[in-house]
Amino acid sequence: MWYTYVIWSLRTNLFYIGFTADLKKRIFQHQHNQSEYTKNRGPWKLIYYEAGLSKEDAIAREKYLKSGMGHRYIKNRLKNFILFKL
Repeated sequence: MWYTYVIWSLRTNLFYIGFTADLKKRIFQHQHNQSEYTKNRGPWKLIYYEAGLSKEDAIAREKYLKSGMGHRYIKNRLKNFILFKL
């Protein structure tokens, strides 16, 4: 399986979007500053993920979620969570 995921920084109140084949390992890497893009911005909380069968679909979904329309989708989909955090 391939996963597209959204993690939330408990320190900065910002989210990060990525994709991976091993979700548990990737979240561990984010939590332990082993990811260049999220280093020193944690701790992180996994707030959303989608699973699919192909890497190409996961990459396409990540690209969409990182777009303006994708950010609106995330904010709408996680409306109660984000409102609670802000």
